[in-house]
Amino acid sequence: MRSRGSTLSLLPLAVLALLAVGFLALPNLRVPNTERPHPTLIVLGAAQYAGRPSPAFQRRLNHALALYRGGGVTHIVVTGGRRPGDPFSEGEVGQAYLEKYGVPASALLAEARSRTTIENLRFARTMLPPHTPITLVTDEAHAPRALALARALGMEADVSASPLSKGVSHSYLLREKVALVAYALIGIRL
Repeated sequence: MRSRGSTLSLLPLAVLALLAVGFLALPNLRVPNTERPHPTLIVLGAAQYAGRPSPAFQRRLNHALALYRGGGVTHIVVTGGRRPGDPFSEGEVGQAYLEKYGVPASALLAEARSRTTIENLRFARTMLPPHTPITLVTDEAHAPRALALARALGMEADVSASPLSKGVSHSYLLREKVALVAYALIGIRL
């Protein structure tokens, strides 16, 4: 038989577990899109296939292009590295894509080393003057986690998210929610 003390010590864990389950059952969490992006955008990488952006990456790039064309955006950093043996990085593919659609090369930077969101942000930050305010461009599901990471790194950041495609994978949505719950429960480990 359990003692009252051991039962009480399990109570916080039970509450956290219930909160986590409830959180995972929620629809997609959204952070509000900024009404006016900062002059510098960081487009977070997704994937590229043989030099072409994946559909998810293309949506992010098109969203950044629309923000640029809307005025006020002067610099775009496109992030994402390459898989072993791949001749193309996400950053370089994204930079070429935006240049093809009219963004001048002088306004573009490609961060081509990163493999994770935290690396996207860390490496992009080194390419910018200190304390540059940035607007993250990613998709709606990724935006809460990406914004939390940017702020944990001390970046002055907001977000402008591209909409999710209708066929978005449930495993992707779940992965983003689980990561955000983990950050909330154990803190962001940088």
